[in-house]
Amino acid sequence: MKKAANVINYYCLCNQLKNLIRTGWKIWHVQADRLESVAEHIFSAQMLAIAMQSEYQYQIDLEKVILMLAIHDLGEIIIDDLTQFDISKTEKTKIEHVAVHQILQNLLNQEKLEKLFLEYDAHETAESKFAYQCDKLDGDLQSKIYYENHYIDLEQQEGNRVLKDPQVSKLFNAGYSFPEAWFKFSQNSYHYNKNFLSVSNYAMTHQILSQNGAVD
Repeated sequence: MKKAANVINYYCLCNQLKNLIRTGWKIWHVQADRLESVAEHIFSAQMLAIAMQSEYQYQIDLEKVILMLAIHDLGEIIIDDLTQFDISKTEKTKIEHVAVHQILQNLLNQEKLEKLFLEYDAHETAESKFAYQCDKLDGDLQSKIYYENHYIDLEQQEGNRVLKDPQVSKLFNAGYSFPEAWFKFSQNSYHYNKNFLSVSNYAMTHQILSQNGAVD
């Protein structure tokens, strides 16, 4: 019975991510009927990982990457989706590690999963670097999708604290559109490798959705 209870408890905890809306879209006042949840972001990052490995033939353990991405945002169940504009990286890392430990503590595979989460968070191995860039590029691509669907109005950003960030302000003052600024910010901040940079630049300079939602 204890094992069954542990399965249900973990499942129900993770289920909460279906209803946790990604903070960035709320900050930017995205006017879609339904905003992306953290669970949807996890799925999209995993699908992006599959495509990136397929097309660029990375010599990595893809199954490990998919599992990393499955658990990389677990801590948000407890700490919420905090952005770099809300909290320092050091402080977020501290409270997120405590949260992940708490979420995984009753699983028999706790040690293995927690080790995998910490590997992802350190961004030192080939798999963790790849997974991290998938995580970040997914946000860029979603911003472009929202923009192409006309869900972003930069004239309606009252109270948007991100606009006060010097790097963000510089990008908009240079005349970049919403997705262009988002892509440029990520490229400057996350140091994409050449393949991720290629996809980033393609998405930034091309229409990525047709009317039926397929890639152009």
